[in-house]
Amino acid sequence: MTSTAAVDTGTDIETRNVRRRTVAQAIVEYLQVQYSELDGERRRLIPGMYGIFGHGNSVGLAQGIDEYGVDFPHYPGKNEQSMVHAAIGYAKATNRMSTLACTASAGPGSTNMVTGAATATTNRLPVLLFPADIINNRFGDPVLQQIEHPIERDVSSNDCFRPVSRYFDRITHPAQLLSTLPEAMRVLTDPVETGAVVVCLPQDVQGAEFDFPESFFAPRVWPIRRRPATEDEVMDAVEIIRSAKRPIIVAGGGVRYSKAQDELARFSMEFGIPVTETFAGKGSGPLSDLNLGGLGVTGTVGANQIADQADCVICVGTRLQDFITASHSVFQNPRVKFVHLNVNSFDAHKMGSYPVVGDAKLSLSALHAKLAAKGYGGAKGYGSEIADAQQATLERLEHDLQDFPGEVMSQAQVARALNEHTGADDALILGSGGAVELVHKSWDPSNGTEIHFEYANSCMGHEIPAGLGYRLATPDAPGDVFVLIGDGTYLMQPTELVTATQERKKIVVVIIDNRGHQCIWPLQVAKGGPDAEFGTQLRERNDATGRLDGPVVDVDLAANAASMGCVSWTVTTIDEFKAALTEARGVEDRPAVIVARVEPWRYLSGNGAFWDVGVPMTSGRPGNQEGTAKHELGRQRQRFYAATTAPGETE
Repeated sequence: MTSTAAVDTGTDIETRNVRRRTVAQAIVEYLQVQYSELDGERRRLIPGMYGIFGHGNSVGLAQGIDEYGVDFPHYPGKNEQSMVHAAIGYAKATNRMSTLACTASAGPGSTNMVTGAATATTNRLPVLLFPADIINNRFGDPVLQQIEHPIERDVSSNDCFRPVSRYFDRITHPAQLLSTLPEAMRVLTDPVETGAVVVCLPQDVQGAEFDFPESFFAPRVWPIRRRPATEDEVMDAVEIIRSAKRPIIVAGGGVRYSKAQDELARFSMEFGIPVTETFAGKGSGPLSDLNLGGLGVTGTVGANQIADQADCVICVGTRLQDFITASHSVFQNPRVKFVHLNVNSFDAHKMGSYPVVGDAKLSLSALHAKLAAKGYGGAKGYGSEIADAQQATLERLEHDLQDFPGEVMSQAQVARALNEHTGADDALILGSGGAVELVHKSWDPSNGTEIHFEYANSCMGHEIPAGLGYRLATPDAPGDVFVLIGDGTYLMQPTELVTATQERKKIVVVIIDNRGHQCIWPLQVAKGGPDAEFGTQLRERNDATGRLDGPVVDVDLAANAASMGCVSWTVTTIDEFKAALTEARGVEDRPAVIVARVEPWRYLSGNGAFWDVGVPMTSGRPGNQEGTAKHELGRQRQRFYAATTAPGETE
């Protein structure tokens, strides 16, 4: 209902157009006219809403979507955490230009979204969450699902979103939307500040009415700005790099989000600088002999060899997570310097880096031009060192891909077969577990497959809903969306397969079935000896020992997937796996699941990198004592990296 209302300004009577809506209805109508724009490309910023409706939002947001949603679909989630992961997948598919809103009922429905919010914020990915909240008027305190804090009456369970959100608000009056929603859109589209945006909606406030100005519902475009680094930062970085003889590049997710892949490739080739990749940056490096692959704990042996003696590390759009830096031990050159190109000043200063704060695409171009003008070139003989490192990586991989006597197919062989099957039209979604090492260390990105890791939060259960979110964002893309996970991850969050069936969206899920959370087993053995496994295998409890060391529980994952509407296969050989992949290509309008039963104890070879985890400093077990002693030796390699200063500054 649109009307003309009289407004008393204190001196006269002013008339203006207003739209009387409830809070929920106003949110729906507002979101439908918000757009993002990057490099001339415009998208709907929030094109739909994932939701599970309970008493906290079924007559609020649900009613608003039903009555006022125009080209604003509701996606029926099966798990609140999964809804947020689907929104993350959507955001990745659109290069952070678009995401889905998510709503859940009050109490546990809303707090189930906290893990998804943490995953989004840690990965610097935009999601918009509307958790329902307790009744604002308090007439019926305590209401169903209310946590009663004895001295802070304005606290609800939704306050646990605060530390994992980039923006948090609670609507207690309809007029707050006039400032809260624009600020939420600003944060979502800001490359520096983006992450989980949480707007809590008390149940009664969702239905409260208000005369919203018509101008509030006018379409608005939110530009995603490319902000250049300052001239002095670029020039100082040039001088730091010019002094290097063995520089190396660390390509992070910022390369992808800035669409700076071409600039990075030209920069690498022009100056002969090798490129290593983080998880979010996997596949963003050049398709050349200068791409050393993944870096760090799950990286290639060649990348780590070159990193060990690098005298200048040029970081581009990375958080420098501990897996990438081997807990600050992978760079051992005593005179190493860091230059960090990052839109976020917080990240750009990490590890004592000299910061070049600005858009990665613009910063790479500026650095390239200045270095070329100075006639910079790499060290003589560096190319042969890079080639030797590449050869070391190749030999290690050839070893891991061989058939081992008495063993069934390995995880590495499954990953390689999938690698060979995919192409430039396809996307690969993965996150936690052993799949991370398989792809980061061994995947050949030269086939052009788009790779999307989630390893900032290492959230098990992220992958299937994220794959669906990716497909929802790219319904007309010609290729397939592949999801690579382990059986432990599948058992945590498979239910968005039902949503995929409802929406008639195809994703191809490849499950590496090794009967448990086996990727943790090597860590336990490394730190505690061969008998240190505890609680990671899918076994029955043994009546004789009281422990979970009985027979393996034989779960039929393919049958489980079929019960949710999927086409499914169980395979035990590489030939069977390849045949199933071909058949999955022909499936239309429904998810496909391939369960690959692999050798549970066969992993990729280690690369010697250190990872700092908590170890038992006191133990009566010889295996733990030996493992802790080795870990303490590894800790001696950890470095404090002093600040890299500009030329002429005091060092």
